Amino acid sequence: MAAALLLTACGGGGDGSSDGIGKAGKGTGGPAASASGPASTGVERPDVSVPKDLDLVFDFEEPSDQNSAAALEDAANYLRALNHGITKQDPADPAFRFYSSGRAGQYAHAQIKEYADGGWTLTGTDRYYDAEINSRDKTEKIKTVSVTFCEDQSKVFGREVKSEKVHRTKESPASYQKFTLLMASVKDNPVWRAQRITVVGEAAACDPSAAM
Repeated sequence: MAAALLLTACGGGGDGSSDGIGKAGKGTGGPAASASGPASTGVERPDVSVPKDLDLVFDFEEPSDQNSAAALEDAANYLRALNHGITKQDPADPAFRFYSSGRAGQYAHAQIKEYADGGWTLTGTDRYYDAEINSRDKTEKIKTVSVTFCEDQSKVFGREVKSEKVHRTKESPASYQKFTLLMASVKDNPVWRAQRITVVGEAAACDPSAAM
């Protein structure tokens, strides 16, 4: 059961130390990790904090382009929000709804509901890396950016909520996934929201041992 959940898991974290892109975010109970940086322009953002036993590392280089940097930061916030919902065991959590819509919102809701229904949460350290950004459309009303990155799940595990028993799994090709998020910003809204998501499991391109 734990292994099956981890195949579709998304780790997350956030604290009050403004852990912008390129830094490790610790899973403490403070305010949203995006309180500063390119994604913050006076908009009141939801809490995306998670428990201390769940850490998130975004090993991303911050882009020089302002739109790309903001889109990448809010792609990270989408993952933080997803995990906030998982650790809160709340499929109706407002955080993931703030950072997503459409299929990406449906995906986040389904993930959170699966964990909540099964009585599972996450613990450990999750790492995201090798981000690539491609600008898509830019019109007077909407801007879109495609964000692709890898995930290493080998150090994040399923934990039973009631018993707190941790189900540890060994590193395998299934530990590595590749995400593609279509991020969109409407008009002058500084918040970028995930519209669509594609997740490739057992992504050889993300597995260091596959390249050896």
